[in-house]
Amino acid sequence: STISKDSLKASLLQLECHFTWTLLEKHVSLEALEETILDHIKFVTEYKIRDYNTLSYVCHLKNSDEEALRHLKKAEEVIQKCHPDEIARKSLVTWGNYAWIYYHMQRYEEAQTYVSKVENSCKELSSTSHGKIQLPEIYAEQGWALLRFGRNYFERAKNCFENALKSEPDNPDVNAGYALAMYRLEDCAEKYGEEVRPCLEALQRAVQLNPNDTTIMGLLALELQRLKRVNEGERYIEEGLQKTPDFPVFLRYAANFYRKKGKVDKAVEILQKALVLTPNAVVLHHQLGLCYRTKALQLKNTRYTPQEEVENLFQLAIFHFKIVIDKKPVFFCAHCDLANTYALAKRYEEAEEVFQGVLQRNDIPCDDKQVIYFNYGNFQHFHMKSESKAIKYYIEGLKMEKDSYGRKKCSKAVEILLKEKIRRGLRATDIGTLGFVHNLNGKKQEAIQCYQKAIALEPNNEEYLNALAELQLSI
Repeated sequence: STISKDSLKASLLQLECHFTWTLLEKHVSLEALEETILDHIKFVTEYKIRDYNTLSYVCHLKNSDEEALRHLKKAEEVIQKCHPDEIARKSLVTWGNYAWIYYHMQRYEEAQTYVSKVENSCKELSSTSHGKIQLPEIYAEQGWALLRFGRNYFERAKNCFENALKSEPDNPDVNAGYALAMYRLEDCAEKYGEEVRPCLEALQRAVQLNPNDTTIMGLLALELQRLKRVNEGERYIEEGLQKTPDFPVFLRYAANFYRKKGKVDKAVEILQKALVLTPNAVVLHHQLGLCYRTKALQLKNTRYTPQEEVENLFQLAIFHFKIVIDKKPVFFCAHCDLANTYALAKRYEEAEEVFQGVLQRNDIPCDDKQVIYFNYGNFQHFHMKSESKAIKYYIEGLKMEKDSYGRKKCSKAVEILLKEKIRRGLRATDIGTLGFVHNLNGKKQEAIQCYQKAIALEPNNEEYLNALAELQLSI
């Protein structure tokens, strides 16, 4: 029997699995993601099914479908061992992935077999469904997969966990996922200057439901630290270090906590221990880079420090940041970390090269790009001593309209710089540029006043006359 490819595709699109959850390759570095999941499988026993499922999808994206099948086989083995009484219910996502991978391998018979397995199981599990079924564990598995694909997916992940919580409000795993999604959203909101939705309650509830989940315990500690409840937070860190002294994910949160507390040496010690356990974890290299840079700056500002000691620390920071952008090019702020560290080490050509490399990419989200313009403007201003270039790049960040943290930073920096220049000596260009900045920020009255002052100094300047006329018309 020949299977119609079109009807097969239609059935495949009805399945709930990684292939239908719009997880896009452009938002991740596949190598780094694969290593993250493999590390997780090594250190966390209870969630292997979903890790193997996501891993199979990542392998498919890397064009290794045979390997993808091997991971699905491992997921099946875990299901048979751990859930012998609920094989169908626990296998829906795995079978869906099988169907898609066989479809991509043009093995349509096998694909159809798995589609049928899912459809029949769904009929047995629920009288109303046709291959689509609203099970809390499927929502949860989708939520965990979304979290793995980065910040473009955190909002959707939160919604998945919320859906799962409707039918299983006390499920520890679902509460952990929900708390993690809320924490990540708050973290991003803080970084990018958006509205912060507190996640403390979600974290507290998740820790209460599963006191052995030190991942959530570490995040709760960091959240308490952010809320200036440092001692309370540190108690959780100490408890976590007792419970899971060799769990790299927790060690990373503990190190982050101590770095923010100013105990940089302790943070480095913990990170090095974690790095022995998971040598390829990008996040650990990034954290180590931040620690060494902090140490270098602390030493640089104390008297009688041997210069080579400072240089050595900068060199260590650079070494780790380079690993990060090498393994995970989409980790955009790490490019700035590397460039800024070169600049602090007075290696200006290398700093310039890193900035140029990242400024020329066209796959960078707007708010990240604005942060990069802000950093590059600072580099021009404070290291290269070029006020004109600094102004130019701060304004590039302002021209991108997204109202973000990076844009606010650009706006503030360029206003301070222009006002400082105007204070030193009135020049029409500086006043005109300030008018342009006010206009970009929607402050039309201030813009009009600046253009009027600029015209008083240069009565025939076409640019200012036109800008003024346009502004007056628009009010």
